[in-house]
This record gives sequence, structure tokens and C-alpha cells, in this order.
Amino acid sequence: MEDIRALNRRLVAASYASDGAYYRWALRSGVTEHTLSLLYALDDGLPHSQKQISEEWGIPKTTVNTVVKACREAGYLRLDAMPGQPRERQVCLTEEGHAYAARVLEELYRAEDAAMAEAVSRFGPGFVEALECFSRHMRAALEGPPGKSEKEGSDPHENPII
Repeated sequence: MEDIRALNRRLVAASYASDGAYYRWALRSGVTEHTLSLLYALDDGLPHSQKQISEEWGIPKTTVNTVVKACREAGYLRLDAMPGQPRERQVCLTEEGHAYAARVLEELYRAEDAAMAEAVSRFGPGFVEALECFSRHMRAALEGPPGKSEKEGSDPHENPII
């Protein structure tokens, strides 16, 4: 069996390749990657706040706000009051927004369905649970309390390359 570092490299490379495919798909569809993510999140028909979308999709709150504002101005979204949460607004697709999302997402969904069918036929539905488990643990590890070097005063952003 491969060592854990090699497995991590394979998984991260596959993840980046998949993310890149979504990014390129968004560009070919004439939307930004964050607009694609927002449309995808909202296309499930469930209520979502901007905060929920930010947390679930890993998009900065300011970016979600910018995309929501642009889509709202284009007539694709409306903001409704969220029951029991007076400060939060539910982001909802308008009728025009549903039609727009359907146009943007239709071919993407077909590609995803084909890829998922192949993966499930080879590895079973448990592979999705495995990815979710990995993601939860990575998020907890990387977004949890600061590591030892930060406690000692070391700034990990002190000498950024870019």
C-alpha cells in the first residue's frame, strides 16, 4: 500500500483537477466560479442564507455578498426574511433565476451524473462518505485552533510568495 503522503498527494491533485474543471466550465458558461457555486447551492430548492452558503461552500462572506448583489441586480435573486432569524435574509432564485440556473447547470449536471455513476459503479457510494470524512477532518485541522508555530509568534504569512 502507498504511504500516507503519496495518498494525500493523489487526493489533493485529484481535488485540484476537479476544481479546475468546474472553474473552466464556469468560464465557458460565461459566469464566474463563485456565481456557479451560488447557483449550484441555490438550485437545491432549500432555504439558504449568505452565511450558510459562505460556510458550506468555503467562499468568503464578502465574495458571497458581491455575487448575491450582482445576481440580484440582474433579476436572478431576491432576499426574503428568514423565519426566526430577523438579521438573516434567505437568498432565493427568482423565476428568471431558476431558468438561468437551469441553462447554466444542465450540462454540468449531466457530466456530474456520468462521473458519479462511473465512480459509484467502481467504488460504491461509500466513496462519497469517505471524501466527506476527509473534508471534515481537514477543515477541523486547518481551521481549528492555531498551531504551535503561531502560538510562538511565528506569522505563517510573513513571507508570502504571491
